[in-house]
Amino acid sequence: MDSSATESAPSSSEKPGMTVLMRQKNHVYNWNDITNEFMGSVKDLALGELLHDDMFGLFEAMSAIEMMDPKMDAGMMCNRGFKHIMDFDEQVKQNILKLKDFTSEERIGIIDTTLACIVSWLEGHSLAQTVFINLYLHKPYMIEDRIMKVFSLSVYKLVEILKDYIHKAMVYEEEDFQPMQYGYYLVPEISEQRMSGMLREIEEELSKKLKSSDNAELIQAEHSRIKFIKALYQSLLSLRKENQLNNVDNIRLLNTALDMLQHVKNTVDFGIEGIEDGKSSMLGFEPMINQRLLPPTFPRYTKIKPKKEALIYFEEMLDRLKIVCRLSTTNGLNQVLDFFIEYSKTGPCILSRSALQLVYPVNNSKFMKEQLRDAVKSFIAPPSLTVKSLQGNTQAKQYVDSFLTHCVRPFSNFLQLCGHNRARQRDKLAHLLEDFSNLQDEAERVDAFLHNIAASSNVSRQHLACFGTWILYHTLRIMIMYLLTGFELQLYIAHEFYYIYWYLYEFLYGWLISALTRADSFLVENDLMNDTNKQKNANKKKPKHKKKPRPYMKDIAYYQALQNMCGGYYKALLAFRFEGKLQVPNPQFDCEQVRYEHRFAPFQNLLTPPPVQYAEFREMTSLQNFQHQPVDSTYLYIGGCKHFHQARQLLETIPQESEVVELIKICKTNFIVLKLLAGGHKKDSTNPPEFVFDQCKYFPIIKLV
Repeated sequence: MDSSATESAPSSSEKPGMTVLMRQKNHVYNWNDITNEFMGSVKDLALGELLHDDMFGLFEAMSAIEMMDPKMDAGMMCNRGFKHIMDFDEQVKQNILKLKDFTSEERIGIIDTTLACIVSWLEGHSLAQTVFINLYLHKPYMIEDRIMKVFSLSVYKLVEILKDYIHKAMVYEEEDFQPMQYGYYLVPEISEQRMSGMLREIEEELSKKLKSSDNAELIQAEHSRIKFIKALYQSLLSLRKENQLNNVDNIRLLNTALDMLQHVKNTVDFGIEGIEDGKSSMLGFEPMINQRLLPPTFPRYTKIKPKKEALIYFEEMLDRLKIVCRLSTTNGLNQVLDFFIEYSKTGPCILSRSALQLVYPVNNSKFMKEQLRDAVKSFIAPPSLTVKSLQGNTQAKQYVDSFLTHCVRPFSNFLQLCGHNRARQRDKLAHLLEDFSNLQDEAERVDAFLHNIAASSNVSRQHLACFGTWILYHTLRIMIMYLLTGFELQLYIAHEFYYIYWYLYEFLYGWLISALTRADSFLVENDLMNDTNKQKNANKKKPKHKKKPRPYMKDIAYYQALQNMCGGYYKALLAFRFEGKLQVPNPQFDCEQVRYEHRFAPFQNLLTPPPVQYAEFREMTSLQNFQHQPVDSTYLYIGGCKHFHQARQLLETIPQESEVVELIKICKTNFIVLKLLAGGHKKDSTNPPEFVFDQCKYFPIIKLV
C-alpha cells in the first residue's frame, strides 16, 4: 500500500485494477489492487486448506473476509447511495451549519435530540453512532452562540462522568454498554467546577432574558433545559463522592432535575423536528459521519430514541437514583443485600445499576468485614460474638476473624452480581455457589472448634451450626434465585415446570424455613440469656415480661406460603400430565434426564443441601408414593387446591405490601381453577392450560383454554 497526499476523491466509475484514492479525515491513501497476485498465490493451496501464520490466524482470516463486504463491513455503508457525507468544516463552508443566530426552536430541537442520543448510547449503542453524530460536538469551540457552545461542552462532561460511573462499577456487558470513544477527547481541559459555573452563567443569562423577552414561553423552555442539565451534572458529581449515602443535597439536586424535566416534557414539541422523528436530515446532525470509524462488523442500524421516550428514560433514571440515595450504611448487610436484590428486580438502567455499586463501599474489605460481623450477629447471635468470655478468647477471635475475612469476597461478589443485567446474573449465581460451597465447609469447621472452646469455658449456649446456618441461609437464597430467574428469563418450557416447582417445594423452601427457624431459636435463646443476666446484675425480683414476637415469624410465614404455592403448581402440573393436557416432547428426540441435570447442574458441588439426582427425583415423585391410592387427577387437583388455600391464609397474616397482594390474588385465582378441574370441568378437553406471568414473574395464573 502506498500513501500520497492527493486530494482526489474516489469515483464510482473506477474499474478494478485502477489505483483508487480514498480520503478519510485529513489522510489520503493510495490503494493498489493485488487481486491477480493473490489469486496466483492461492493456487498452491489445496481445496479446504487455509493459510496459517503467527501474524495471520483464523481470526485475521475472518476479519479479512469481512472487510470491504457491504453485508459485513459497517464502514461500507458510506459507499451506498450518492449522498456525499459532509463533515463540520464542509457544512460550515457551504453555510449549511449555523454557528450563530440560532432561533429558540432550533436550540430546543438540538438539545432534545442530543439528549435522545445520550439515552441511545446508554442503551447499548456506540458513541460514534449516537452522541457524536451531533456535528457541533466535533468542534464546540468554533460555535459562536454562547448557549449552544456551553451546552455542547456540557455534553462532553456528561458523557465523561457517565462513562466514569459505568467503567468504575464494572457491571456492564457488551450488550449493555459500549465504552469506546473512537478518538474523541472529552474536553479534559475544562474542570468540573468551571463547567458548573458556565452552566450557571447561562442559566442566569436566560433568566434575565426571560423578564424582557416577548417569547417568554420559548425562553422558559431553553432555561428549563439548561437548568436540567446543570442539576443532572451536579447530582452525578455529588453522588460520586465518598460517604454520600442518604445525602440530603443529592436528593435536592435530583428533585430539581425532575422538576425541570417535567417542563422539558411539556415543551418538547417546541423544537424543530429531528432525525429521531423520521427526518432524513436535521440541523447539526449527520448519522453517517462516523461510519468509517466503526470496526468491520455486521452493519448495525442505530435508531435514535424518540425525544419523548428519551425524556421518560431520564425521569425513570432520576427516580431510581433517588432510591439509591436512600440506602444508608447504617443498615445491616442483611438489609443491604435485600435492597440490592429487590432493586435489581425492577430492571434498572446501566447508570442506576452502576451508581448503586459505587455509593455502597462493596470493595472496601475492612468495611465489608465489619458489616459481615454485624450481619451474622444480628442473624443468629452466635456465642463467639455475644458472650464476653468467648469474645475475649484470643484463639476464638482469630478463628472468627479468619472466617469473616474469607467471607468478604463471596459476599462482595454477591452484591456486585446484583448490578449486572438479569441474564448475566443467572450465570454468575451458578459460579457464586462454588464460593459458598467452600464457605460451608469452613463454617462447619469453625463452629465445631468454637463449640469446643465454649464447652471448656462453661458457656451454656451451644455454638454448633451458628456460622453454618448463616451461610446455608444465603446459599439457599442463591439457589432459589437461580431457579426463579429461569421463569423470569423464560428459559423453561411448560413441561419442565413440574420438576422446578417440585425442587423448590420439597427441598429449597423447606431447608430455608428450617434455617430461619434455627436462627429464630438462637435469637430467642440469646434474648433470654441477656434478660437473665440483667436481672442478676440488678438483684431484683423477676419481673413479668410480655411475650416478645418471634424475630423471623414474618419471614417464615412468607416462605411457607411460597412453599405451598410451589406445592400447588407441582400437583396441578402432575395432574395435567396425568390427563395428557400438558404437551410432552417425544422421548426419541428429547431426554428429560438431560434437561433435569442441566437445570440443576450448579447444585451438584454442594454438600448442603445435598443435590437430588434424577433417579431419586423419579422415585420420589412416583404416584405410588402418594398416601391415597389409586392416584387420579381429581386427587391431585384437590391437593393443589389445599396448597393454594394454605398459601393464601399464610400471606394474609403478613403486612399487605404490593407483592403480597399480587400473590394472594394468584392464590385465589388458581384455587378456583383447580377446584373447577377437580369437579370435572373440561375433563374431556385436551387443550393445554396457559400459564400467565402477568401478575408475577415467578408464579403464574393458570388459565384454561
